[in-house]
This record gives sequence, structure tokens and C-alpha cells, in this order.
Amino acid sequence: MTPDLLDKRFVFVTGKGGVGKTTLTVALARRAAAEGKRVLVCICNAKDRMSPLFGCAPLGPEISQVGENIWGVNMAPELALEEYGMLALKSRAAYKLLFDNSLVRTFFRAVPGLHEWAMLGKAWWHTTETRADGSRAYDLVILDAPATGHGLDMLRVPKVIVDVVPPGILRRDAEIAWNFFRDKTTTSVVLVTLPEEMPTSETIELAAALTGELGLPVTDVVVNGLLPPIFSAPEGAALSMIPRENPVDGPSALLTAAHDRAAREAMQAAALLRVKRALPYPVTTVPFQFDALLDPAGIAKVVAAIS
Repeated sequence: MTPDLLDKRFVFVTGKGGVGKTTLTVALARRAAAEGKRVLVCICNAKDRMSPLFGCAPLGPEISQVGENIWGVNMAPELALEEYGMLALKSRAAYKLLFDNSLVRTFFRAVPGLHEWAMLGKAWWHTTETRADGSRAYDLVILDAPATGHGLDMLRVPKVIVDVVPPGILRRDAEIAWNFFRDKTTTSVVLVTLPEEMPTSETIELAAALTGELGLPVTDVVVNGLLPPIFSAPEGAALSMIPRENPVDGPSALLTAAHDRAAREAMQAAALLRVKRALPYPVTTVPFQFDALLDPAGIAKVVAAIS
């Protein structure tokens, strides 16, 4: 992976649903924490698949410690909006005075993507948070972003707010965050995919949208779930020439299994080659994890793969 990835202040982890974004988010957090960094991992109002990977209690809307040097939060839009509002206004009383106003509430309901901004803005705000001694509360914030389409919509929101919202606190913060997210010295976007045709295609399209439309700094691609090859290229070619049958057992069943494995290896090799040719970023591969359910011990294997 990019050598300075974990020296950034903010990392987006995104990709098609089901490719292992959450697994990679946890692995990156574990690796950064092992280097002594204070890490905050954020998920966006999603089913909590992260806590079993840390071996901790379920994540909720309040920040909680999930491991040594690691904290986590599952951001709920309404609560994130309230917290972001209080952070921006520096006072709960000021927040209530402003947001209890019916005209203000009507205005905010008309802001496009407000709930998405509440979560994204809250995650960004924590990069500015400090402790009593003046040091940063978190050295690194990692956002396990929503899957491809929803993730893109979320990442578009700061620019939309800058373009359509009148001058004020909301627009000011959105503009600061937008510049922060587009700065390659502070932010990285990591794309996660699988060695299969459809996820590969979506990843290439997502990279084009992130860099071309939004100007965000994509720095890394992670190809997850790579089966270790057991056949050489000539062996795979030979197996592909054998007609496939569907026997239940016996020698023919073993031959069919070998045929299918060789086909899978050929497919993932082609997908990996396509990613490397289409995208100008370092590509890291993570082996397929044969455990039915990943746990902290399984995550350690992923950490080793990306180190």
C-alpha cells in the first residue's frame, strides 16, 4: 500500500457492497494503532458488522473505545446532526436556540443531503478535535463509507452545499471539509474490490467518478478474497479443455472440482490484471479468508497482508 497512507488525517474506504470494506477498515485501524496512532473508525448508520471484528460491544452513536488506541462510532443521522450542530456552535444552548426555531428547521430540511453531511461533517470535525493538552484527539479518522452509489452521493454533498447554501456556518464548514477531502496531503481514498468481473468494472468506474468528477485523491486499491493458486497456467488450460460434468462423488467429482477451481483462478487472474492496467494506483491483494466468520484473530491475517 502507499507508504504514507496511515500518515494521512482522513481515509475513506469505499467500494461495491460485500467486497470487504469493513474488514479492511478494521485492518487499517489495527495497523495504525499498532504504530501508536490514535484512530477513530466511523460507520454510517449501518448494520454493525464491525464490533465482532474488534471483539467489542456493539457500536452505537456515541464514540466508544474498541481496542488499544482505537475508538469507534456508528453515526445516526439525526444524532450526528445534533452533535455536529453543537460542535459548530460550541454550545448546546446555542444549538437549541437556533434549531428549535421553526424557520431554521424548515430551511435545513430543504438542504440537499443534510443527513449525509451531518455524518460526513461529524467524521471530518473529529480531525479538528483536540484534547486538554492541545494534542489531537485522533491522529487518523477512517470512514467505512457506504457502498458505491450511496458513497458517491455522500461524497458529493459538501460540494453541493458549497454551491447552493447561502453563506454561514454550514457553508463555511462544508467548504473547509471539501478542500480538506480533496487535499492529498490530508486525505486518501482506498478502493476495495473482489477479483471478479462485476466488482472490477464498478471499481474502475468509481475511481473515474472520484477523481474526475470530485477530484478526490484515490491512492490505493485493495483486491480482497484472492484464492491462492494451486494450478499452473498449463494445468489450468488443460483442465479447461475437459468437459465439465456434475457427478456427486468419485473421481469425476474431483475432476469437476479441479475444473471449477482452475476456472476461478483464471477469472481472478484476469480481473487482477485488468485492475492493474486500468488504475494507476498501488494494488494490494488480500488472501481469501476461509473462516466462516472473521474475528480479531482473522483480522490479524488481513493486517499482515496489507503491512
